[in-house]
Amino acid sequence: MSALSPNDIVITQAHAADSGPVRDALEGRADIMAMTQATHDAALRPADPGGISHGERAALAARIARLNADEDLAVHYLARLEEIAADEDVAALADPARKGEGDARRAALVAYTDLVSTHPRDTTAADIETLKTAGVSDADIVRLSELNAFLAYQIRVIAGLKLMKATA
Repeated sequence: MSALSPNDIVITQAHAADSGPVRDALEGRADIMAMTQATHDAALRPADPGGISHGERAALAARIARLNADEDLAVHYLARLEEIAADEDVAALADPARKGEGDARRAALVAYTDLVSTHPRDTTAADIETLKTAGVSDADIVRLSELNAFLAYQIRVIAGLKLMKATA
């Protein structure tokens, strides 16, 4: 019996649910996959979302996936967004062409997310100050950073598994 969850997002997105060498390797790392899924759930649907709603988290996750050219993963997060039934302004955050127009807080969240997702080395203390000036609390800055860090990890694991599968 498999120790891997059939609902594991990384496995689903990497199309590694079937049998084969990649699946066998994942079975040997079921504990890591379970922790990855738990981190997904904590980053996207925490019991206490603080000042970054579940809808904003799903929209920003879809945005990050798109910024990293992973449309399949973006579709996963857009489906979560639909389940939440977020309003149009929140849903607009998923579109990298949109910049949070008309809302200084969301514009700051988007600018920081875009920078960290595409050029993390360029992030400075001034970027954090911009978030604070826009009304984002220290705790929410940490939450946003956690979301960005998790997506960076998730996207890379999925890409690695896809490469493994392609060469298996």
